[in-house]
Amino acid sequence: MIAFQNVTKTYRVMRRQAGFGRAVKALFSREYETIRALDNMSFTVNDGEIVGYIGPNGAGKSTTVKILCGILTPDSGTCRINGRVPWRERLAHTREIGVVFGQRTQLWWDVPVIDSFELLRDMYRVEPACYQKNLDALVELLDLGTLLRTPARTLSLGQRMRCELAASLLHDPKTLFLDVNCRIA
Repeated sequence: MIAFQNVTKTYRVMRRQAGFGRAVKALFSREYETIRALDNMSFTVNDGEIVGYIGPNGAGKSTTVKILCGILTPDSGTCRINGRVPWRERLAHTREIGVVFGQRTQLWWDVPVIDSFELLRDMYRVEPACYQKNLDALVELLDLGTLLRTPARTLSLGQRMRCELAASLLHDPKTLFLDVNCRIA
């Protein structure tokens, strides 16, 4: 279960005007702006539910996912996933979640996909039988057979995303977060 209650997250961003003179001035006198990414946001997701979280760029979607993953700490509010506070119990929490960030890869760029999968298996300490069962199921489900021996850098975006999804599921997570950009024509 995910309980995300009254969460606020702000960022402090340096601002300066364009031009060389203003750049020199900014070395000595900086101006900052506070950006409120999340403002007292609350939601609950029960076990077994599938939830889509949509909105325009800058709406706080990625910030929310990063808090749910334990990458960011909110300024205020509470977040519990399966009884854990993600940023306080990060190691135990990451063993129970899978994440796909559309702009970041968990695949090593210059090695075959299967090598990345095996490294992730070792990082998550997945039992060999569980890993093989999950790998076989994901290869069949996502049609990855011909991609396993291909370096990630040579994959198309669609092929890479299928491999990213498999990588995020190899360790049998209880919860899966997908932070990917979709364009609707």
